Amino acid sequence: MNETPAPTIRVRGSLTRRLALLAALWVALGLGVTGWFVVRLAEEQIETAADGRMTSLLDAVVAAAALDPTRGPILARAVSEPEFDRPLSGHYWQMSAAGGLVATSRSLWDQRLPAPRPDAEPRNEDIIGPRDEPLRLLERHVQLEARFGAPPFQTVTIQVAVTRRDTDAEIGRLQKGLVLAFLGLGAGLVAVVALLVVWSLSPLRRVQEELVEVRAGTRQHVDLTVPSEVAPLVQEIEALIGQNRATVERARTHVGNLAHALKTPIAVLRNALEREEIPAARAQAATLERLVQHHLRRARAGALAGAAGEEAMPMAAAQSLATALRRLFSGRGISINVAGRDAARTRADPQDLTEMLGNLMENACKWAKSKVECRVVPAAGGMIRIEVEDDGPGLAEGQDAAALARGVRLDEAAPGSGLGLAIAADLAGLYGGTLSLNRGRRLGGMLAVLELPGRV
Repeated sequence: MNETPAPTIRVRGSLTRRLALLAALWVALGLGVTGWFVVRLAEEQIETAADGRMTSLLDAVVAAAALDPTRGPILARAVSEPEFDRPLSGHYWQMSAAGGLVATSRSLWDQRLPAPRPDAEPRNEDIIGPRDEPLRLLERHVQLEARFGAPPFQTVTIQVAVTRRDTDAEIGRLQKGLVLAFLGLGAGLVAVVALLVVWSLSPLRRVQEELVEVRAGTRQHVDLTVPSEVAPLVQEIEALIGQNRATVERARTHVGNLAHALKTPIAVLRNALEREEIPAARAQAATLERLVQHHLRRARAGALAGAAGEEAMPMAAAQSLATALRRLFSGRGISINVAGRDAARTRADPQDLTEMLGNLMENACKWAKSKVECRVVPAAGGMIRIEVEDDGPGLAEGQDAAALARGVRLDEAAPGSGLGLAIAADLAGLYGGTLSLNRGRRLGGMLAVLELPGRV
């Protein structure tokens, strides 16, 4: 006996951890780019402010500079910056004129700044100072009037250099503060995202807890207030629970019906065997066989009813049955016509649809004079309507309910068990459809109308 393989559930890590990790990566990337931009902008502002202060010092030196014909460039008056007088203080100035005449601040002691560039462009760059310290250098070429000498004007290159220690320290403090601030902000954002993910997934955990109670039998339904995104899942789960419960109830009903239906025939069969009435025993055995087949079919249909994704094609089933029935009733010359929408689909097991149509079409062929028609058309409310009509005598008024009763034959002389129409009605009901019997208007015989849920 073939067994259905157990479902394989593959666990691919924690959804909470995955979302938190993705959020952390995104936050790290976003804050990293933002932090780099902010740090660069702040560094440029600090550099610009430092260059502005150095420009003021350079302007002060330029304003105090003079040119002596014999001594070269000199300061005509003192510059109000005490750091220029303290040896190796990190604040230096230097003036260079033609002929190698150079004047320096006292802070340079016996050191020199780099030689000026020959071009006339201002210079603004980082250099290494006398004590191998980083310096910021500003250089400008100016025209000074010579004192008591000729030519009257000469080009003098004036340089001012200031240590970068304070500027670099300020930039370092800024970088450290921004890094700590962005790290704290990133950690807070990731923590908030993780909490949001945990909180957002809490309805799923509550659904799982209630499903455990449903499986344990302490709860009948999943009764929760959930967000709109989770509501369809809960509704489908509740529908599945209801479908399984209905399947179990149908199985219990089938077993009870079978036991009740078999009780009397078994008793009659036992009495017939005790009296050695073989014909009566055979009749009861046939009755038992019909009952067992009927209930087995109902049980199978009840188990398959509502199966997800199950669809059947009424036109294909009707055409296939028409071909078989033409051969079966070829001696009577019955014409069987099938028409309708090829695109029609019903939500039913294909074998059950074939059984329903087979019972209806075979019954029509038994009673028809010469014609049987089968039509497949869409109906209101998302239903597919299948009409089977014959040109036979039809049903007398009030006989439709009796014709659908189990084991009832309106004409005992006709062959059959009396279960065909009842089985078709039972199967239709299990799939949420209906079967009705009427008098046909086109051919004048019986019109069987089978409606099943479906689509075109």
